Amino acid sequence: MRRRIRTLAVAVAAVGVLAAPATQMAPAVAGPSGTVPAATGPSTLPARIAVHFDPTTGQLPENIVWAPDGTAYLTFAAARQVVAVDPAGRTRVLATLPAPADGGVHTPVLGFALTTGIVRTGDGTLYFLYASGDAASTGLYRLTPGQPPRRIAALPATGLPNGLALDPTGRTFYLTDSVLGTISTVPLAGGPARIWSSASALAATGFLGVNGVKVRGGAVWVTNLDQGTLLRIPLRQGRPGAVEVRATGLVGIDDFAFTADGRVVAALNGPNTVVGIDHDGRTRTLLTGADGLQNPTSVAVRGHTVLVASAAYVTATDPNLIVATLRHR
Repeated sequence: MRRRIRTLAVAVAAVGVLAAPATQMAPAVAGPSGTVPAATGPSTLPARIAVHFDPTTGQLPENIVWAPDGTAYLTFAAARQVVAVDPAGRTRVLATLPAPADGGVHTPVLGFALTTGIVRTGDGTLYFLYASGDAASTGLYRLTPGQPPRRIAALPATGLPNGLALDPTGRTFYLTDSVLGTISTVPLAGGPARIWSSASALAATGFLGVNGVKVRGGAVWVTNLDQGTLLRIPLRQGRPGAVEVRATGLVGIDDFAFTADGRVVAALNGPNTVVGIDHDGRTRTLLTGADGLQNPTSVAVRGHTVLVASAAYVTATDPNLIVATLRHR
């Protein structure tokens, strides 16, 4: 497992996640020097590390969803697991997906099988993505309490399914593929995946493209890690409208979450920061490595509290879960 993590760290560094992305789009909001000005959005009070995970066993948290009772559900990428972390910080493994026969070496770009995006519905059912480079196992899974996980939609083994969001109104999942540069849909009950958008703004330009995804306010919102962008795609009677670039210059952006008033809190993986993004696309640094971040991958927000999962893909030191408090000024 250590060798896998070191290999991943080398791959990430080699393709330039730690460098500024070669975005082909002009900044959404630019100051006199061409930089994105600081926002007046949320800032954080001192943060604390709530839970430390074990990188030697593949406990690299990739995605997170927060239940009403305070339990955090996470995917552990390299361990191929879905876990629950209770408010006291105790971790319980809910499912471990079997490794493909080749060990996952044919998983595009990364070279190891991993669990990625996760969603929880009100009845406690979990849905998550598995990328394995294997046609027999890559896909969207349902995990019902007390039952083993079941694949409800097959996905291309040539891709890397990554972000997952549910539109409860349309009872439809939206999922991103960071290698193929697509957003696909799957019915809540399961069934064939259909490509919803393959716009050029979703494409990778060297490593991974479209990444995190959320459905909010009649639109599908996504990030593009390589292009460093936050994008909004209106829902036009279920079909995609024109892609709107809402923020740029977001080096290594991974997943994100919305605050109650519609601002965005986003994890920037390579730069090791969490930023707030206001309605005009302006950014503010909220957390850094000094707060304990270790390549943050995803965030969850409830009220004024934010959870941040760090996978330590490059730092390879301390994957963890951080709790911080947001405030507006």
